[in-house]
Amino acid sequence: MITSLAIQPIDVPAEDLILRHAPVIFVKTARHRARLAFNLSAKAGLVSGALLFFHAQTAFAALGNDSGFVSLYGVFDTSLEITDPGSGWTPRLDSGAFRGSRLGLHGAEPLGNGTSIVFTLENGFSSVDGSMQLPGSIFNRQAWLGASGAWGEVRVGRQYSPIYIPFKGDLDAFGAGTIASGLNNLSKITPYASNAIAYLSPRVAGFSATLMTATRDPSEHDGNGIDGYYVTATYHLDALHLLYAHQQTHGSGALRANLGGASYGFGHLRVWLAFFNGDGGSPVYHGAGGSLSAQYSFSAHARAALGYAHVRDYTTSNGSADQFSAAFEYDMSRTLLLYFSAAYLANHEDSSFTLRGVNVTGLPVAYPGAPVAGVQVGLLQRF
Repeated sequence: MITSLAIQPIDVPAEDLILRHAPVIFVKTARHRARLAFNLSAKAGLVSGALLFFHAQTAFAALGNDSGFVSLYGVFDTSLEITDPGSGWTPRLDSGAFRGSRLGLHGAEPLGNGTSIVFTLENGFSSVDGSMQLPGSIFNRQAWLGASGAWGEVRVGRQYSPIYIPFKGDLDAFGAGTIASGLNNLSKITPYASNAIAYLSPRVAGFSATLMTATRDPSEHDGNGIDGYYVTATYHLDALHLLYAHQQTHGSGALRANLGGASYGFGHLRVWLAFFNGDGGSPVYHGAGGSLSAQYSFSAHARAALGYAHVRDYTTSNGSADQFSAAFEYDMSRTLLLYFSAAYLANHEDSSFTLRGVNVTGLPVAYPGAPVAGVQVGLLQRF
């Protein structure tokens, strides 16, 4: 049966349901699907067979698991950005500024005793011109097979790196997306890993962890062996969230990076404090900094955020940058999000940071040290 993933109101600070740091679990029988759909909405017009994501131990305790599923899902993210990189205001349409536009298939087949075989195939594309995000690669974002149960989840293949999963939603008020995220604009990580083997633990007493190693791709022509490793640890205690993530890749474009931070909720207000550093990559990055941001919820559908980020740029003498940001988000429906972002980035000395997005390459600065300012409005549709 083909179903849709878009069954929950958009939780903007969190990444898409398929990206959540939790072993996937699902509702299988028609009886359970109908009951759940009815409970989720008084409008009984939701597609029966809707897919839910829960922690494995919770869902298996509540639901049966006697049949498998294949689910089609997607994200369309299009925005209008007007940016001045020091040479005048330039308008352009962007795809994937907040969340990468994508189409994917996710499925599972129960084996019994609470364990299932799971898989994800995910393609990134441009919602502006319809082109593939990575020419020649049909499933450039994810192509993995794994097993999931109360013991956690194992995935093998191309997949999100463990450092990328908390990066998208757990470290700043902007979900590390749009031009407003100084955390995204001023840091560098590896978002995907090929030839990878990952283990995602269940949450135990508030703690969870993800471990990944990737083998070397022969096409890199720098020998075989380990291409890199990634470690992420998180702790949740009521409204307090703590996390730390580390990566070390090898070979051409090797990158060492660290991320960490904390967030805490005070009623309608949530505050994020994060640090980051990295050395390597292509083009070369060598910097360290931090960000402070906060989001206030006016209602269940409207939110506003403010943020500040700073980085020390070690690729230039005395280089650094500061970014000030603001954003507003409104849920126009259960699956449609309207977002507005504004940012000012001040480069110092010969630094050349710019405003960008999740899958958007920023406009290069007109000259080293040039300030960058921009505004952006976009729509994000999930299904």
